[in-house]
Amino acid sequence: MRIDVRRWLGVSLLACVHLAVAAKRPLEIADFHRLQDVSEPAFAPRGDAIVYTVSSHNLDSDAPVSDLWRVSWRGGEPLQLTHTPFASESHPQWRPDGSALAFLSDRGAEDNAQIWLMPADGGEARQVTHVKEGISDFVWAPNGKQIAFIAEDPAPEAAKDSRGKDKPVAPLVVTRFQFKEDGRDYLTDRWQHLYLLEVESGAATLLTPGAHDEWLPSWSPDGKQIAFVSKRLGDIDRNLNFDVWTMPPVAGAQPRRISTFDGDDADWYWESRPQWSPDSRKLVWLTSAEDKWIYYSPWQLSVADLATGKVTTPARIDRCFYKPRWSKDGKYIYALIEQSRNTWLARVDPSNDEVRYLTSGNRFAFDFDMAPDGRLVLLDGDDVTPYELSAVEVQRRPLTHHNAFLDGTDIRAAEDFSFESDEQRIDGLLLKPAGFKSAVRYPAIVRLHGGPAYQFSHEFLFEWQLFAARGYAVIAINPRGSTGRGFDFSRAVHGNTGDLDVKDVLRGVDYVLQQGWVDPERLGIGGRSYGSILTNYVIASDTRFKAAVSGAGNSNYLGSYGHDEYSREYELEFGTPWANLANYERVSYPFLHADRIRTPTQFYCAMKDFNVPCLGSEQMYQALRSLNVPTELVLYPNQNHAMTVPSYLEDRMRHALEWYDRYLNARPATGN
Repeated sequence: MRIDVRRWLGVSLLACVHLAVAAKRPLEIADFHRLQDVSEPAFAPRGDAIVYTVSSHNLDSDAPVSDLWRVSWRGGEPLQLTHTPFASESHPQWRPDGSALAFLSDRGAEDNAQIWLMPADGGEARQVTHVKEGISDFVWAPNGKQIAFIAEDPAPEAAKDSRGKDKPVAPLVVTRFQFKEDGRDYLTDRWQHLYLLEVESGAATLLTPGAHDEWLPSWSPDGKQIAFVSKRLGDIDRNLNFDVWTMPPVAGAQPRRISTFDGDDADWYWESRPQWSPDSRKLVWLTSAEDKWIYYSPWQLSVADLATGKVTTPARIDRCFYKPRWSKDGKYIYALIEQSRNTWLARVDPSNDEVRYLTSGNRFAFDFDMAPDGRLVLLDGDDVTPYELSAVEVQRRPLTHHNAFLDGTDIRAAEDFSFESDEQRIDGLLLKPAGFKSAVRYPAIVRLHGGPAYQFSHEFLFEWQLFAARGYAVIAINPRGSTGRGFDFSRAVHGNTGDLDVKDVLRGVDYVLQQGWVDPERLGIGGRSYGSILTNYVIASDTRFKAAVSGAGNSNYLGSYGHDEYSREYELEFGTPWANLANYERVSYPFLHADRIRTPTQFYCAMKDFNVPCLGSEQMYQALRSLNVPTELVLYPNQNHAMTVPSYLEDRMRHALEWYDRYLNARPATGN
């Protein structure tokens, strides 16, 4: 028989491809601790190198740790600069002359973050500050001799008994409207302020005394002014009127308000500090909308001319901007801009509002930096790649590859899908299970994001990949209320959560089920934070789900008012409970009508979480336990909303998998 060589070669090549794919091992939960998280890129003053932070897990101490690394702009093997397995370094900043690096580290006797200084090429570091409560942020002065930093007022010293032992802590006296903040606990008369540090002597001077906080300092290139963010107007606990202020770096100087909008300017939560133009004449920052829209409005650019005081708002494109900064010549503003399911780096021309995107495709950009000569380094990733650094040129040029072990692991890309809900286009992402075959019906887990003003994007999510490796499809939907689609789309759920967003989720599930390969009898659902709140809404609205995992959530807004940190936001969105009881009852229906729920549900929470306290999970657990619906409650000690203990994070995933496996039976069923 004559052999068709071309066909034989094709079959052989195809076999090789299958072998290569088969050679990739499945993802395991232990891989979670092998991940390295890259962040905080900072260009050297000459633009020839980038220093950055790499975070990982120390399983011995069961703690997250981070070190500083450096990579050449030309590429090559990155160099690890610090080696502290039981301490962390972060927030690296080059001395303006490039001779040294300042950074935050908790390696000292204080056991909290202090400023340290080390030679630019690595070597022995010396501690520069000894601030009792630690330092949260800092920036260099252009002269390289001073640093502006943020630190909280010191707590009172503990009283001692005759043996020299500490007496019980004194009672806390609270008088503020907002009296809680996750990570800072109860808010009393202690504030976080701006200080001036003399680097050589270590002497620190308080610049901004008073009953207000400061955040995000930024030193002008000419060295004459420091910009920062503060709330100082009106009842600061009842409004969101963050403002940009400037002042000379001199104790006793009076700050000047630069932003003119009586709403949210440069909110510290956005992690985008005000940025000076190269000539020190302008500032750019982010602005939201009036208070009533709280977090639903996209963050837009604002630019102030310091000489005239005029504020302009270039490129109002109804999308969220992040981390704006000026080009070397001051003609352009570079920023990250969120789109549906993606975030890209862009260049904005404020003279004509033109926006030019420098990246595209299914990618999630998280940070970037610019060298004095205009070179750009980008921190971004996608479905199959955790965040890494790359040079932004005609084509992206990778500079780091800290998670190379994933190259030999079966990691899957997410697929876009869209559907109609009330004549609105709703977008989502779909991750098919490992070894997918169209003739097989698979169990699926519906994932719901936090926020609600947030969205699922094309970024590496270990938990999704773990679900897929265990044979589950992942259905992720960005319902109304999500970001990436503009103001009207996000504010559609304002004051009425648990209605349109629930409809969108259920219609999205129906859309995927129509494809025929998801088993409708083996549907799970879950989320964390607002994703947990929405999970509770969904299972109280539809009984099709056979298992749910609800983490750090809440379903009784009457019980949450005054217990979590959101009383201000509740009043802005729903009014006060005593004057608007119907609003609170409406959005609390999963708890008030828990008898509608049939879905076995696992709840979990962090026991020091003031953002979404355990009360919400405990109440829902108690309700389902009373109703004899299968449920369990997992509590993580001494953790805030952003849990950090590696073993707890692993435990959270293990508990979720065990719960889904128990009720969804992960063995795929053959379709008709």
